[in-house]
Amino acid sequence: MKVKNQKLKVKSHDSKLTIIIFSFVILHFAAKAALAQIATSTSTMKSEDYMIHMPNFNFASGNITSEEYRLGFTGGENAIGLSNSDDYRLRAGFWYIKTIIPFGFSLTPTSINFGTLTAGTPVTDNITLTVSSGGAGGYRVTAQENRPLTSGSGNTIPDTTCDNGDCTESSATAWSQNSTYGFGYTLFGNDVPTPFPTGSPAGNLFKQFSDRTLNEVPETIMVSSPVGKNRSATMTLKVNISGTQAAGSYQNILTFIATPGF
Repeated sequence: MKVKNQKLKVKSHDSKLTIIIFSFVILHFAAKAALAQIATSTSTMKSEDYMIHMPNFNFASGNITSEEYRLGFTGGENAIGLSNSDDYRLRAGFWYIKTIIPFGFSLTPTSINFGTLTAGTPVTDNITLTVSSGGAGGYRVTAQENRPLTSGSGNTIPDTTCDNGDCTESSATAWSQNSTYGFGYTLFGNDVPTPFPTGSPAGNLFKQFSDRTLNEVPETIMVSSPVGKNRSATMTLKVNISGTQAAGSYQNILTFIATPGF
């Protein structure tokens, strides 16, 4: 019995258009006064020892709306560009974010071959995912299978339901028994969702992949709000077959989508 060619496909994803205009503070100093221009359309300003909630210091700000969109903006940044001295370097302007930590996503390898399987003997293999994201909104990576592992004659290796029959695409539970069959994955590393661990291999907690043929939503496998560079996680794929599994060459496609946030 031969089961092979678990194929992986990386799909590029264009992030939604986001417009961010940075504000710029201008202070005019006189002999006994300091003046600053303040636009307070999104400000909460109080006294009695003071609270300032998200003020805007700029020459223009506000909300623009229509039936199709809503845009909150600040206008300014009169001194864009690179400034240098002996003591500092200033990069002013939104586009400089990408020069500090450009967005990047990679996975290795891009194809998995489980080889010849023996009933009741699980086989595993690893995929390493690496993400860098300098945007203020961090990033998110999702994964989805196009279908269960399927042979040319239409036989399938089902997605695992784990030892107690209760793991799904959104819930991870234990899969350690060799009498439990199917296909699934576990995770460990940076920015992986709970209950997967961050510091060491995940052990026996597994999930199914969300299945496109069932209209299941792609499942998040890495997510972070802060910026990060070379954030890495390991996905371990696992397959185990029963003695009644039909012989054949089985394969499917996993699609990974990495989305930056701004």
